[in-house]
Amino acid sequence: MFIITDPTFLFTCLVLSTPLVFASLGGILAERAGVYNIGLEGMMMAGAFGSAVGAYLTGSAIGGLIGGVMFAATGGFILAVLAVSLGINQMVAGIAINMFFIGLTAFLARLVFGMDATTMTLPGFSPVEIPLLSDLPVLGKALFSHDPLTYLMLLCVPLVYWILFRTHWGLNIRSVGENPRAADTAGVSVTRVRYLCVVFSGVLAGLGGCYLVLSQVFVFTEHMTAGKGFIALAALILGRWNPVGALLACLFFGFADALQLRLQFSNPDVPYQLFVMLPYVASIVALVGFAGKVKPPAAIGLHFVRGGK
Repeated sequence: MFIITDPTFLFTCLVLSTPLVFASLGGILAERAGVYNIGLEGMMMAGAFGSAVGAYLTGSAIGGLIGGVMFAATGGFILAVLAVSLGINQMVAGIAINMFFIGLTAFLARLVFGMDATTMTLPGFSPVEIPLLSDLPVLGKALFSHDPLTYLMLLCVPLVYWILFRTHWGLNIRSVGENPRAADTAGVSVTRVRYLCVVFSGVLAGLGGCYLVLSQVFVFTEHMTAGKGFIALAALILGRWNPVGALLACLFFGFADALQLRLQFSNPDVPYQLFVMLPYVASIVALVGFAGKVKPPAAIGLHFVRGGK
């Protein structure tokens, strides 16, 4: 049987792609406004930890989702302060966000959960089958038998696209990312737009972390994002800062991840580390071979000071 027609394999592809899509959408929102968000990995970790704590304290998946979003939004706000207000190099600020939240969540997890962090099962979201559509051959299970966060991801892609390319607010975002001085002259608050975009970038990346805890593994572990934030960065570049392009790139990386899992099970005698590398190798090959000459927003990474030169 060809894996492309295997409903279980396609289902796994979408499951593994979902956190990447959330993080990529967050990165697109920030970078379209002119702020590099290298801190997607740290914000995903913040979302994962916040959702675990929220679910643990409230006993509900909704409580976990709220906790994850709030904690990740804090990461976005910190990055906005560092990059937008203080003018710190955005690459350095993003790396600092990653290191801060990876270390902080590991430390706090031991305080909150103790030795039971990796053994307790947290409440989470259950799959919701869409009537009639879930009964379709092949695509029914692959697309219409997921949990609410996957459906939310599928809604966020057209929503972010519509906001960026079909609304006045989206025009402001893109103008701030391309020519902040012209946007400022037109009466657009560059600082406000960038703050909002970076904070919501943290929210979206945090949803990716929430998905890992509340929909995939139902437990929090240290470093559980395992580089997914960096793969999301590769996806948004490969997708040319377009939500639809990023979705397709994430599906490609999800396919590679699902394939390596299938290869592990079918080749138990081969060291699994060889297969685990596949998604990361795929991201490098895709960027080198398919990305071509990409053109990011013109003002990305540049600190804007009103009235300055």
